[in-house]
Amino acid sequence: MDLHGFLNAERQRIDATLDRLLPAADAWPARLHDAMRYAVFGEGKRVRPVLLRAACRAAGGDPEKVVEAACALELVHTYSLIHDDLPALDNDTLRRGRPTVHVAYDEPLAILAGDALLTEAFAVLGAFPAGEAFAGRRAEACRLVAVAIGSRGMVGGQAEDLEATGGLPDAERLDRIHRAKTGALIGAAVELGALLAGVDGPHRGVFAGFGERLGLLFQVADDILDVTGSAATLGKSPGKDAAAGKLTYPAVYGLDAANRELEALTGSLMREAEGLEGSGGTLGAMVSYVARRNR
Repeated sequence: MDLHGFLNAERQRIDATLDRLLPAADAWPARLHDAMRYAVFGEGKRVRPVLLRAACRAAGGDPEKVVEAACALELVHTYSLIHDDLPALDNDTLRRGRPTVHVAYDEPLAILAGDALLTEAFAVLGAFPAGEAFAGRRAEACRLVAVAIGSRGMVGGQAEDLEATGGLPDAERLDRIHRAKTGALIGAAVELGALLAGVDGPHRGVFAGFGERLGLLFQVADDILDVTGSAATLGKSPGKDAAAGKLTYPAVYGLDAANRELEALTGSLMREAEGLEGSGGTLGAMVSYVARRNR
């Protein structure tokens, strides 16, 4: 597979749909909508929507029917980044190669832009894929995503991440934080692709488990990049996790062990992807991308 070409085509399709779904920048209230668009169209990797479409394809569905639902996950992800970057949380000034939203606009508007993107995401999930045949799946999609990003998922992981900052290395806590803070939404992306393709029961659980482990891989890679990357390649401030005393794989295990874990997870997930879709599929390509990316 031409991974570069595949990802470029996916990003173009997703960005065109995001542009259609979001209110125009000059629509009332214009400054809020401009901030929302600034955050969304900031050269994001689009990993979560690409994964949803890849999982839908692997499960026998039509990825074109789920592009709006895939975009809803990008809206959720972007909201989480806006709020993560706020002075009260990570206090970061650089995201996706540009000033963070609270720097480019102001802190109150950044909070509201994140709130609006999260709300818009559920409006999209409740409406797409359109048609009576998808009504039950749309309802389940809303529930699935809400659980993944709520207090038992992403937000819960963010809360414990704050509590753990500056604490002693704790492998069990690190695993719990990463599985919730990052793994839950990536896992939901893969499970949602299977759900919207019509998969249910134990086989849907197989997709969900694969997605959760892929989310862990993503976070291990992210932890390593925070140590080894530069602002120019990452598009965000490197070294902040270590400076803040965050629980990360290099902090708990050391950089060499973190790299070994990355390789072990990659090999395991490549085998799982082949079991789900055969060899040379898009899920396997995404495993490779997540593990080898430089930003």
